[in-house]
Amino acid sequence: MHENRINPPARIQRNVLAIGERRLLNWLCAHMPAWVKPDQLTALGMVGAALIFAGYATSLLDEDWLWLCIPGYLLHWFGDSMDGSLARYRHIERPRYGYFLDHSCDGIATFLILLGIGLSPYVRLEVALIAMIGYLLLCMHAFLAVRVLGEMRLSYLNAGPTELRLVLITLTFAMLVLGDKQRDMEAMTGFDWFVGGVGLVLIALFLVQTARSVRKLARIEPGF
Repeated sequence: MHENRINPPARIQRNVLAIGERRLLNWLCAHMPAWVKPDQLTALGMVGAALIFAGYATSLLDEDWLWLCIPGYLLHWFGDSMDGSLARYRHIERPRYGYFLDHSCDGIATFLILLGIGLSPYVRLEVALIAMIGYLLLCMHAFLAVRVLGEMRLSYLNAGPTELRLVLITLTFAMLVLGDKQRDMEAMTGFDWFVGGVGLVLIALFLVQTARSVRKLARIEPGF
């Protein structure tokens, strides 16, 4: 019988924490109860994203709600990192299903997190949207690279999703310590400049990576 299988793309992951994180994930996979399934972990990651959104959005009422973001980030990391890892560890991968579900949830989670930041009293919504555009453009490049180059890039500039979460956790602590809730002031705050700057860096990375991929593809498929 013919089996309709697809070859998984080559995973390119060179972020600073990759080796230590992989060891931790492997240990967690080995000690995970048998009743825990990858889809449950995916759902747990989405619960974490919802908590992050709620923490930022309600900080307009009281800054102490920002503390809700911290366990949210931990749950999101755990669910998002463990679902695919557990499937591969148990050899129960569903390549198309897992790829589609995982990245669909990543898009929703990113939308919730950055929308929450934009609704907080610390960062303007339009600035948060710049960061969202940059992140989603870079995701688009990664998805296209899977199709045309057969590789899944999980990190840029030696940083990946885990490092980005640590940056956002640090930003959240800075909001708690240094934030002055200047939502209605015309002047840009330091948080605006930081989040907007990150967004512009992501957009620049998208442009650079796109140019590199085009050159690589041109060598593979030379014109006449």
